Amino acid sequence: MKKFIETIKNIWSIEDLRNRILTTLLLVLIYRVGSYIALPGIDANALTDFEKNSNQGILGLVNMFAGGSFSRASIFALGIMPYISASIAIQLLTIAVPYFQKLQKEGESGRKKINQYTRILTVVVTGFQASAYVAYLRNQSGSAIIPEYGTFFFWLSTTIVLTAGTLFVMWLGEKITDKGIGNGTSIIIMMGILARLPQALIGEFSSKVAGSGGPILFLIEIAVFIMITVGLILLVQGTRKIPVNYAKRIVGNKQYGGVRQFIPLKVNAAGVMPIIFAQAIMFIPATAIGFATNSESASGFVRIFSDHTNGWYNLIYAVLVIVFTYFYTALIFNPTQMADEMKRNNGFVPGVKPGKATADYIGAVMDRITLPGAFFLAIVGIMPGLAAAFKVNSNFATFFGGTSLLIMVGVILDTLQQIESQLLMRHYDGLMSTGRIKGRTAPANA
Repeated sequence: MKKFIETIKNIWSIEDLRNRILTTLLLVLIYRVGSYIALPGIDANALTDFEKNSNQGILGLVNMFAGGSFSRASIFALGIMPYISASIAIQLLTIAVPYFQKLQKEGESGRKKINQYTRILTVVVTGFQASAYVAYLRNQSGSAIIPEYGTFFFWLSTTIVLTAGTLFVMWLGEKITDKGIGNGTSIIIMMGILARLPQALIGEFSSKVAGSGGPILFLIEIAVFIMITVGLILLVQGTRKIPVNYAKRIVGNKQYGGVRQFIPLKVNAAGVMPIIFAQAIMFIPATAIGFATNSESASGFVRIFSDHTNGWYNLIYAVLVIVFTYFYTALIFNPTQMADEMKRNNGFVPGVKPGKATADYIGAVMDRITLPGAFFLAIVGIMPGLAAAFKVNSNFATFFGGTSLLIMVGVILDTLQQIESQLLMRHYDGLMSTGRIKGRTAPANA
């Protein structure tokens, strides 16, 4: 406890770090306040059924990323998701399109151009999603729309407000990244998820006290939740270090190189994306059932996709997570580029020839460590369904794994790593006495 208090004092004594933390808290507070401001022309008191329907299926996933704004029909209803979708699209273009590959290699100027394209694409994506949201709002909760607003005017004003809201949230995320602490986009998503945790805990405790389980069963659930969180931390921090030696070279009277460093290959390089992709695929059959005129005619094979506690559902979901883990890792991980950069800098892996042999070696190592990471990620993905099957409250079950817990753990570790780096730069002790915190990104010589 004494060490913790001393660390807090050290953090607060650093003016730049203190200002960054306060700036982050202020911007997050602005976002959370805005998530409760209803759209013009909406009667917030008439949204009860709309909120219930918006917490199911793929819309529940969107609502989670939006911090509940989607179900409240707020000015931030679309949240940061259009920006994330645009960022993923641009990221894929940097892999497939030579022009974007060239921009990525141009350094700071190329990064600025890519960011500009991302913002433009965000406006386009938001416009389409805002129009779809207006149509969904009318179908699900037309009674919540104030009659004085005409059809066209409501569509126009809502589309403009939602687009402006998303761009404002995007701006908040960029300001947090520049002036605050941590990655702004990730922190905004995490805060939206974390805001649901107290209510979920209270609801689960109340249901267990009122039921036959009692407080003991609730404590057991908390212990399991902590164990899953610890396992997830190990997954996020897990790395395989490949040693790299750099040849000595003499420039003038100085010697360069001759050192040994490591390339840290992450066990879970794909992060949360495989779970998001798998969830999106699993929601398609359930959505088809919802549009069917006679749901009784749907086959039993399709029907299982609407029940996340079903054994077949979890098996198919786990397989999709494993497949998408390899797929997304292959997209973002380029061993050939790593081998070429090592060769240009006179670096080599001991016992491996430079060039193609090094690329093949790094790729083989990555494939081997991705397998256990993919299996563990699949287990994390199906944990909410297993928790719900064991009669855990549906709101609390979502925190037993899946997207919610993975994002929370990853973002918290990244933020703590940045705080620790600020402390170590100023010759203070780190946050932990047993070693440095490693987030989802690690230094090259870790």
